[in-house]
Amino acid sequence: MDFEAISNKLLEALGGVDNIVTNEACMTRLRVGVRDMSLVNMEAIKSVDGVMGVVQSDTLQIVFGPGTVNKVLDAFTSLTGIPKGGSGSDVAAVAKHNKADQSERYGNPLQRFLKRVANIFVPLLPGIIAAGLINGIANVVNVATGGALGGTWWYETIRTMGWALFAYLPIFVGYNAVREYGGSPILGGIAGAACVAHASMPLLATNGDAQVLLPLTHAPYNPGSGGLVAALLAGALFAWLERRLHAVMPSLIDTFVTPLSVLALGSLALVLVLQPVGAVLTKGIYVVMEFVYERMGVIGGYVLAAGFLPLVSVGLHQALTPIHVMLNDPAGPTMGVNYLLPVLMMSGGGQVGAGLALFLRTKSKKLKGYIRDSIPVGILGVGEPLMYAVTLPLGRPFVTACLGAGVGGMLATLFHLGAISQGVSGLFGVLIVQPGQQAAYVVSLLGACACGFVLTWLFGIDDERIEELYGA
Repeated sequence: MDFEAISNKLLEALGGVDNIVTNEACMTRLRVGVRDMSLVNMEAIKSVDGVMGVVQSDTLQIVFGPGTVNKVLDAFTSLTGIPKGGSGSDVAAVAKHNKADQSERYGNPLQRFLKRVANIFVPLLPGIIAAGLINGIANVVNVATGGALGGTWWYETIRTMGWALFAYLPIFVGYNAVREYGGSPILGGIAGAACVAHASMPLLATNGDAQVLLPLTHAPYNPGSGGLVAALLAGALFAWLERRLHAVMPSLIDTFVTPLSVLALGSLALVLVLQPVGAVLTKGIYVVMEFVYERMGVIGGYVLAAGFLPLVSVGLHQALTPIHVMLNDPAGPTMGVNYLLPVLMMSGGGQVGAGLALFLRTKSKKLKGYIRDSIPVGILGVGEPLMYAVTLPLGRPFVTACLGAGVGGMLATLFHLGAISQGVSGLFGVLIVQPGQQAAYVVSLLGACACGFVLTWLFGIDDERIEELYGA
């Protein structure tokens, strides 16, 4: 595959280098921000070699699949001159130019907020995945060896990398949140740091034997009480404060007075308001998860698993990342066990089953080729190529895949499956489920696959639609 040629064609279809604002990638998608959507040729993008689909959101999300997207990004950034995850020089002007169009195009305020959350966490995914795998594998190793490697320098060095990301994740969330909302990222990083407990933090210091007490609660400050939610809210607030102050501050003193004022005023709001609000919202998330998972039981499992693929199809699944991170927090109510993730991972099984049924039933060579190329990575947990190239365009198989996934979600709930980390799914999910649950996880995944297969075989085949899209 000629990645330079692919990037050149993409750049032309996107309106040229002057129309590119940002470029970055997640596991399967090249995310490109553009100045003027009217210059973008969507059909030309879809016809580029390797492109499996395009999601039009606040950025254009061009689906290539795992591994491939990183090579495309390398070639693409060399053409645009914009760093990975970076932006051009006139982002503020572009944001102002597109504000009305974006508001009209991308739905209600809740949907736009979730897209912003996704944008905040997407650049963090490589670290979250790597650190999550380190923690998950280390937990399995500790159980299997009885902690025999504890105290070994190289083992503890690797474990430190897994610990570091989650210990200081609020800093990165705050940094990206301010950048997403149009402020100076470093100010958000400082806000996030205030959400990380550290023994030398002045607010946690003692005068004699007395701790510093806050005025409203008359209790000591608890840096981690609001968690990632407080860091995200603080980032949004700090960016808003900075923009407002820039607008009214005289140029002569703007450079140093504005950031000073943001930190001074923002810190008071963070400690007195945002941390308590973040704590309430965090607790609320746990309550909702507990209700759906524990009270609704298998019905809740079915709804969660069946509804996950539509979330992925519009790119909003990344908004669940902070929830997964909170559920994997060893200090949280679930003691670091994420009961939501295994249920959602059943969506991949439903899709694989639907793909297999289509492969066996269809006579279209082109469709068979797409399925043949997509099924292996689908089995390993990357379902987007199969979804964007096959099930979603056809419609019916997408619905039957969702319904089949719901059965897997019911089984995952019955088996009370829990993940000790995140970052992988599909067959690789056996690496992150709790030790001893691997067989139950495989049974649940096979159940989703079987039901997706049967439902698609019986109700998901539309030969006319297949011929229309892929030919005979």
